[in-house]
Amino acid sequence: MSATSSPSPTAWIKDFGVRYELGVDGIGVSLVALTALLIPFVIAAGWHDADPLEDKNPNRRWRPTQGFFALILAVEAMVVVSFEATDVFLFYIFFEAMLIPMYFLIGGFGDQAHAAQSSDSVAGGDDEAARQRSYAAVKFLLYNLVGGLVMLAAVIGLYAASADQLGHGTFSLQEILRARADGKFDLGSSTERWLFLGFFFAFAVKAPLWPLHTWLPNAMGESTAPVAVLITAVVDKVGTFAMLRYCLQLFPEASKWATPAILVLAVISIIYGALLAVGQRDIKRLIAYASISHFGFIILGIFAMTTQGQSGAALYMVNHGISTAALLLVAGFLISRRGSRLIADYGGVQKVAPVLAGTFLIGGLATLSLPGLAPFVSEFLVLVGTFSRYPAIGIIATVGIVLAALYVLVLYQRTMTGPVKAGIEGMRDLRVREIAVVAPLIALLLFLGVYPKPLTDIVNPAVGQTLSDVHKTDPKPALEATK
Repeated sequence: MSATSSPSPTAWIKDFGVRYELGVDGIGVSLVALTALLIPFVIAAGWHDADPLEDKNPNRRWRPTQGFFALILAVEAMVVVSFEATDVFLFYIFFEAMLIPMYFLIGGFGDQAHAAQSSDSVAGGDDEAARQRSYAAVKFLLYNLVGGLVMLAAVIGLYAASADQLGHGTFSLQEILRARADGKFDLGSSTERWLFLGFFFAFAVKAPLWPLHTWLPNAMGESTAPVAVLITAVVDKVGTFAMLRYCLQLFPEASKWATPAILVLAVISIIYGALLAVGQRDIKRLIAYASISHFGFIILGIFAMTTQGQSGAALYMVNHGISTAALLLVAGFLISRRGSRLIADYGGVQKVAPVLAGTFLIGGLATLSLPGLAPFVSEFLVLVGTFSRYPAIGIIATVGIVLAALYVLVLYQRTMTGPVKAGIEGMRDLRVREIAVVAPLIALLLFLGVYPKPLTDIVNPAVGQTLSDVHKTDPKPALEATK
């Protein structure tokens, strides 16, 4: 995954060798494109999410629209730089800085429907909803800050090692890779493993990988639907992308050493996330646990160390972003109409809002990786690539497919089919603005589901370079001898 760096990187902190150095490869380009694609839809879908809450409670505060959109654009800028940075310290700064606007988006612009639901159900419901938003925002911040502090120690260790071996400290990914290729940089197995664990821990929190995942259901549940899309479809991709760019490239031997344990954690994430999604009563938390399962597939593909597995993981990052955005945004439109996130409060929606129900179904089918929709290609490649090297792990991971079908179809059945429940009768169908938000995402799911070649042509060269960096080749197929 050798990124093409800028021809003349600019010194930023000259005394410590920190440079403003950017570079992208095929995987980085695809994720930058995903980010640029989704942000306009996030803004359009959340157009009224920062409006003042119209309520009889005089203590409700005005939440300025300009601040809401400024925070979203700040996150976008930091994510894009994270995908492009080839200076490790520069990456670290933006990897951590994006937590600040995300904290305010979660804690300051929470789910208005949930606030209204809490206000109607219990006395002091507004305060309770605010406490839950604050808890989710603080949990998100603390988990990711702890991961970032561990990574900072590893970044400093990498700098010290480069100063010892190269005669000068550097954070440049390209310089370190060139020095190692020339035999001038060798961390040693013990040092490399410790540094790998420091980087991987931070990325696993961001990803999120079991058991470091618990912040995600709270953060997504208490956020507005567009902000939840920002979390899981954009921000979390930085973690899995960084595993490819930094863990595998900087620490190839440690990556191979840690692979068995990481594959086990990935499979646990797949099964655990899917099982908890099956048992959820909250629509947004169900989608959050489904995303934990999907990130397990992405990490499984990365550490399968095969061409199919890593190509599938790279495609999965893009396709999961599109499919989850479609499902979450439609779910947000649904929740805003009913004022409740509880599955039990819905039923018969397809009879009164058929377009909403239809788009919800397509988003759900993409989430369960139905053939013909984009995520199927990704999941198939991940499983094939994993099975070719680790057949037992590949077989166990397929259980996640069955569970995904269960939680998606049961969710659709309970919310969209059956008799029309009280409170659903007058529900409006999707407006023109809402259709304009969802329709392009569905079109992309269909296009990439039947013709993924434009995307695979972009990511495959980067995947080949990554496998070369870790000195891995695809296993030869075992052919049964014929007489």
